[in-house]
Amino acid sequence: MKESSVRVLLIGAAGRMGQTVRDLTQSDPGIEIVAECDLGDPIEPAIKNCDVAIDFSHADAIDEICGATLANGKSLVIGTTGHSQEQRTIIEETARSVPVVFASNFSVGVNVLFWLARKATEFLGPDFSAEIIETHHKMKKDAPSGTAKTLGEILKTADKTHREILIRSLRQGEVVGEHTVLFSGPDERLELTHRAASREIFARGALRAAKWIVGKPAGLYSMQDVLGL
Repeated sequence: MKESSVRVLLIGAAGRMGQTVRDLTQSDPGIEIVAECDLGDPIEPAIKNCDVAIDFSHADAIDEICGATLANGKSLVIGTTGHSQEQRTIIEETARSVPVVFASNFSVGVNVLFWLARKATEFLGPDFSAEIIETHHKMKKDAPSGTAKTLGEILKTADKTHREILIRSLRQGEVVGEHTVLFSGPDERLELTHRAASREIFARGALRAAKWIVGKPAGLYSMQDVLGL
């Protein structure tokens, strides 16, 4: 075991993100994966000896994950997207008793994009309308992406007119993730774009969140809380 490392249960270990998280921990002395779970594996026995669970599995697993987290008093980092409103409610109720980081995207750059999009909406005002274009690999199941939904919520909240935000979703090839916010006004347009070149940016952010959340009081935290934005 690495000395003074954060002990992690990795849920969804066989998936693309799970494998990326595992690879990054090999060179990170501050974190150690002590258990792994995948489809069909019981979570309760595996969670007992960790400090925090990182979930990159499937939205339908959240009930079991939250139940095991609550039963054992563990911290939780949720990177899985596509949750229904009922599943989001389960997450919110879990966060009343244990600390949970729940983010649609763990990239540092994307979370800065969230901040910039909110500020741009406030500064540009009602003369500018906004829309979102998101592109991901053809195997991604949820559309719009969780990141695009978060951007839409941010824009709608910041826009005093509360207009609906159009989201266009594209699924092409092996695109890791691209998100563009377009602000169109009289005779001008502003575009804010983030392009992910590797899944490592999401895995790196999730590991940063896992280190940060251990020892925090119960509550529902975002990646922007982790970054101090």
